[in-house]
Amino acid sequence: MKKNILIVGGSSGVGLALVKLLCQENNVIVASRTNDFISDLPITYLPFDVEKDDLDISKIPDQLNGFIYCPGSINLRPFKGLKQEVFIQDFSINVLGAIKTLQAVQNNLQNCETPSSVVLFSTVAVTTGMPFHSSVATAKGALEGLARSLAAELAPKIRFNVIAPSLVDTRLAEKFLNNETKKSNAASRHPLQRIGNPMEIAQMAKFLISDESSWMTAQTITIDGGIGSIKS
Repeated sequence: MKKNILIVGGSSGVGLALVKLLCQENNVIVASRTNDFISDLPITYLPFDVEKDDLDISKIPDQLNGFIYCPGSINLRPFKGLKQEVFIQDFSINVLGAIKTLQAVQNNLQNCETPSSVVLFSTVAVTTGMPFHSSVATAKGALEGLARSLAAELAPKIRFNVIAPSLVDTRLAEKFLNNETKKSNAASRHPLQRIGNPMEIAQMAKFLISDESSWMTAQTITIDGGIGSIKS
């Protein structure tokens, strides 16, 4: 039986990889600003800007088995030069956007006969101190706290898990990887000597959204080429 899965921000990067992985065997609803790369896929598309719009829940099935929130930001700058507006924007995209959409579909997630699953995305920089990551690490740290709190509050009806990657080759990270020198330098900082690709992260999200992970909740899974645990 097909599952109903909502992916917010599924038109590029990890979200797009997830849509491609899940749409053949599930009823996938994608809420994103554009559908440039998903228009030919068997999905339901909802135009949605998480910072401006309210989600049209009339287009969401009454029973929602999975929810994946992909929007994010990468503002890597020295703390001294970071204006409060940057912290506010990062918090808005990463945390308030997730809160808004989760509240909109909470009843749909709780209507399922078996526990539904929510997957959120953090960063390895939350648990591993990294220079210039203060804004994004602050926002993603709050997101991890939200996930653990909701995992307790909404169990056993809804499971919450978080994926914390290092740098992944996506459009969001393009300015850090837009020439071979930058790519080489970024790869060399990881013990596995390369950066991640979207499909590697999507595969973990697919597992967490599936019944195969049914005894997992309130976990943060790090996928980071070893940078958070090993000194290369």
